[in-house]
Amino acid sequence: MTRRFLTIGIGAALLSPGAKAGSPELTFEQLYGSVGVLGMTVSDRVKQLSGRRVLMKGFMAPPLKAEAAFFVLTKMPMALCPFCSSDADWPSDIVVVYLDEKQTFVQSNATITVDGLLEHGSWTDPETGFVSLLRLTHAHFQTV
Repeated sequence: MTRRFLTIGIGAALLSPGAKAGSPELTFEQLYGSVGVLGMTVSDRVKQLSGRRVLMKGFMAPPLKAEAAFFVLTKMPMALCPFCSSDADWPSDIVVVYLDEKQTFVQSNATITVDGLLEHGSWTDPETGFVSLLRLTHAHFQTV
C-alpha cells in the first residue's frame, strides 16, 4: 500500500533537517470538515497538505512505554492515553505521531511542537494494532 505524507506543526524548520522554512501549520481545529453522528470527514486543508511536511502544536498523551517510536499528540493535556479500538471511536482532537527513532517522552502537561509528514485515512499499525485516521510520520518534536 502506498502511503501519502504531510508535515504538520509550528516551527518544523527548526526541528528536523527535512523541514523547510515556511512549512504550513496545521491546528486541531483544521483537521476535520465535519464531525457528527455519521462519523468524521477530513478537512479540505488536510487534503491539500497531504504528503507535505507540516507543523503542529499540542501535548503528548501518556505513552504506553517510557521510550517508544510513536506517541499520540492531543489538543489538551490528558491523564490517560486515548487509544482506540477502531477508527469509528477516533477522537477528533488527536493525531498519532511516528518518530524516526525511539526517544524518551516528555511530561503530558508540556506543550510540544511536532514536525512531520501528514498521512490521512484509516490505517492499522501492523506492530501495535493501533488504528488511526491521521498520522504524522518521519516526525520530530521539541518542547516549547
